[in-house]
Formats: sequence, C-alpha cells, structure tokens
Amino acid sequence: MSLGDDTGQTRTRMPERDGDPYGGSRRGGRSSSRSLVTVVGVVVILIAAIAFANRGGGDSAADDGGGGGGDAPKASSTAASGKKPVDGKAAGIPSGFAHDKQGAESAAANYAVALGSAEMFDKARRGVILRAIIVPSRVADFETTLDKAYTPEFNQKVGLNDDGSTPKGFTFVSRTSPVGTKVTTSSADAATVEVWCSGLLGMAGESSTNPVTSSWFTITIQLEWTDNDWKIVTHSQKDGPSPVPGDDRASSAEEMAKAVEEYGGFTYAR
Repeated sequence: MSLGDDTGQTRTRMPERDGDPYGGSRRGGRSSSRSLVTVVGVVVILIAAIAFANRGGGDSAADDGGGGGGDAPKASSTAASGKKPVDGKAAGIPSGFAHDKQGAESAAANYAVALGSAEMFDKARRGVILRAIIVPSRVADFETTLDKAYTPEFNQKVGLNDDGSTPKGFTFVSRTSPVGTKVTTSSADAATVEVWCSGLLGMAGESSTNPVTSSWFTITIQLEWTDNDWKIVTHSQKDGPSPVPGDDRASSAEEMAKAVEEYGGFTYAR
C-alpha cells in the first residue's frame, strides 16, 4: 500500500510590536525569541539523534507518489479528506488513526502538537505523552534524552521556575499549530510525514523578558504502524517556510494570556 504525498500552502500575518511593554516595537524582541526557538530546536535534534543511532534494519521502500517535478499541486492536495481523523484518545492525545495516508498525516499533525505543547516541560506529563505517541522500543531513549535536556537551566532560559512550573503572575505559552502535511516516503507499515507548522513560545506577563513570539518551522516525523496505530520512530525539525510579516498590531500581555487560557486546541485531520 502506498500512502502517496500531498502539499498545501497558506498565507498568514505575523504580529507587529507596537507600544505595549510586553511587545515593544515591530520586529523587536526577536533575538530573545530566536534564542528560545534555538533551545527548543536543540531538544528536537537530540531526540532525533538518539533515535537515529538506535534505529535498526534497512529503510522502507520509498514512494514519491508522483507529486514531484515542480508541477503545481493538484486541487485535492489542499482539500479535506472528509474522513473522521480518529476514534478516540490516549492520555488526552488523539489515537486510533486509520492505516492509510490520511491516518498517517493526521497522526503526524496531532503528534507535532503534543511534542510542542507546554505540557512537555512537566516531567510527569512528558512521560505520559511519550508513551502515548512513541513506538514502545524508543520510549526509554526519548525519556532519557529529554530528562537531560529539560534541566533547571533550560527552564530558566524560557522563563520558568527550576522545576518547570510557571512563575506566579505569568502565563507560559508553548503551542504548535500545523498548517499542512505531506507524505514524502511510505511503505505498508511505515511513513515519513512533513508537518509545516506555526509556533508560539514565550512568557505572557507585563514584566516578562521573554514575550510570546511566533515562528515557522517544518517537523519531519517517521512513523511506524505499531499496535494498530501510527507511532513515532524519529523526528527532526528545520526552520521555515516563513511568510513575510504583516502589519498587525501585537497584542498586550493581558490579551495574549487571556487568549491562551480561553482558546483550546484542535484535533487535526487531513
């Protein structure tokens, strides 16, 4: 069974920093934002490295799905599949994905959200997430690597307390929002899916030195069909594609904190 590939494009506007002590002038505070993104990127690279080092066996047969050659994407590549993404949840994360292209893409998108969530900064919750989305044989390696990465020093860099808790009076924000997915290689029980994402990272609070900023990146996730569901074998991350920033006024710290608390996430489907 070949899972094929799909591509999609979208446009959005990025915030302008304007007047608020939380935001600053337009494009201001990007150095602190980039440092935060870099730190998180290091964690992702460490995860990918340990998983790759322990990977055994040969590569699955690849199938480009006929979408290359620089041709414009077909209309179906940006259309919803119309299928229900999942039948249930495991540890609060969507599970029970279909054993096909749509299921692999839905799994990758939802797993990207889980890996980029604020819950990953809590050791107990992080372990629950990893056991729900990683192939069983890789869980211990992922846990060991992340336990070494999420140190008190790391937590301090993103504005958290040493134990990963949020300081009183602040709202910690770490969210990943998939924009599109694409299967790049596949076989009957394996698939590599690229997930194009927009992310939010930072601390919402009037005196925050790390205000919430946005970024764009692509996560490549290698999936394996295990125990009747798609699970992660490895994943890596790279910057972009990034749209040109728009002219929207940046929200205040209070507005940002309120939005994060009031607006919940989605279950993602292709």
